[in-house]
Amino acid sequence: MDRSAEITLITETKTQDANGVWTISESTRTVFCQVDSVTRSEFYEGGRNGLNPEYRFTMFFGDYEGERTVEYNGKRYGIYRTYLGRTDTIELYAERKGGTNVAPDPEPEVVGNGGN
Repeated sequence: MDRSAEITLITETKTQDANGVWTISESTRTVFCQVDSVTRSEFYEGGRNGLNPEYRFTMFFGDYEGERTVEYNGKRYGIYRTYLGRTDTIELYAERKGGTNVAPDPEPEVVGNGGN
């Protein structure tokens, strides 16, 4: 198996401050895997169930810690199912979906003093 592709696994952690405000922080780590498109049957069956399957990432089982989001080629995907392989591997099935597609917008740049 060719595990030369890199993906970033993303873990989101929710914390509540003393004022009761929730914040979400992300931690990431990069792992090596094999990347394949999902099969035709996986694509159509997923579509019937409201999913949008795109990729299957096959990696060493010990590298996966239950993350629900993955980034590949600058795009974010949600992991909708996993499959344990026979030889210490796990397959992550990923779909593009709202809320995982883009990184947060940067803060707007302030230029000049607004004409004052």
